[in-house]
Amino acid sequence: MPRWTVALIAFLALAACSTEAPSGELAGRTVDPPFTVSSQELVDTSGSPFSLTADTDKRLTLVFFGYTNCPEICGTVLGNLASALTRLDEADRADVEVVFVTTDPDRDTQQVVREYLDRYDPSFIGLTGELADIEAVAASVAVGMGEKLPSGGYEVDAHTTQTTGIDIADQAPIYWSQETSSAEFARDIHALLGKD
Repeated sequence: MPRWTVALIAFLALAACSTEAPSGELAGRTVDPPFTVSSQELVDTSGSPFSLTADTDKRLTLVFFGYTNCPEICGTVLGNLASALTRLDEADRADVEVVFVTTDPDRDTQQVVREYLDRYDPSFIGLTGELADIEAVAASVAVGMGEKLPSGGYEVDAHTTQTTGIDIADQAPIYWSQETSSAEFARDIHALLGKD
């Protein structure tokens, strides 16, 4: 089956099982039932194995799949996430982490990813690994791979450039579109953490 077909099926499945929150509530879209996140290990920027299930211990982990040579979307989303974190109080900030997973591992070495993320927020976790492993993790949260890059990696499909929220139970019950503002991210994070 062609890769674009798999991406389209994943996107349609995501759209079919998601609901947009009413105005004044969450900017993100909830997923019911939530996606079960793959435990497949990738590699962090220090060279250590890292799993989105075993190695994330915050109450909320925000995951974005992209690549460092991305012309627009990746930088915009990462910038909005970095700005959102500055809007949080200390208690909320302590319960959230951001993870960037490259979809272009041949070019996005550990050092390249670390330097890229440091421009946004040094606390962001960067992951790379074998392309097949990245694809498996992406598929578990309905992130489709787009067109093939010259390096052998993939653009993130324009329809699945979402940021996915993973809870403490290793489920992904919510995602946000690339248009989500930093204020909307911050408001949703606060609401999801259940703090007054």
